[in-house]
Amino acid sequence: MKTKQAFKRIWIVTLLITTSGALWAQQQTTKEKFSLPPLPYETNALAPVISETTIKLHHGKHLKAYIDNLNKLIVGTPFENCDLETIVKNSTGAIFNNAAQALNHIIYFNSFSPKAEHTPSGALLAAIEKEWGSFDNFKKEFSAAVTSLFGSGWVWLAKDKKGKLYIFSESNAGNPITKGYTPILGIDVWEHAYYLDYQNRRPEHIEKIWTIIDWRTIGARYK
Repeated sequence: MKTKQAFKRIWIVTLLITTSGALWAQQQTTKEKFSLPPLPYETNALAPVISETTIKLHHGKHLKAYIDNLNKLIVGTPFENCDLETIVKNSTGAIFNNAAQALNHIIYFNSFSPKAEHTPSGALLAAIEKEWGSFDNFKKEFSAAVTSLFGSGWVWLAKDKKGKLYIFSESNAGNPITKGYTPILGIDVWEHAYYLDYQNRRPEHIEKIWTIIDWRTIGARYK
């Protein structure tokens, strides 16, 4: 009988420890600072320009991995309670790589719409015409930057504090926010963004992607 009682006590203690561990793990999960933001459209909404398969892989796997990694990396660092932009502006190494890729992809995915406004207007159009003469000229220069970027990286349209526009080609996780500029459009030139749909045909990818860039959204970022 004593043996049974002892076994019962051990079983109860084990159960309490296991339950406490599960609750602790759950609390840690709920305390994660950053989470995967939902897409503003269905995963198949941008097809055939970007396939559902690519969207699920790119958003649901790649972006999620950057966010999960960032949550782990910032624990116990000065960035633990910082917003994403602050982390990108001030970090280096693995924290920067994951934070910048998280920010880059959030901007990227929110630049598209299945019902996109295909041309800019208002102040943004005026700023584009001031720098490149016309929207078509801008598209040619931006597309050339995307096509010619060596390896993996991003091509950005960004503005300075006075509203002047620039095209930046950045390697790896680069973002012009680290140089004091505000990114308003970013195109992912990492192969995971397009290879399943276009293989090595990067020029075709950028040609098609103009049809889903929503210039209403880009214009709102410019203001």
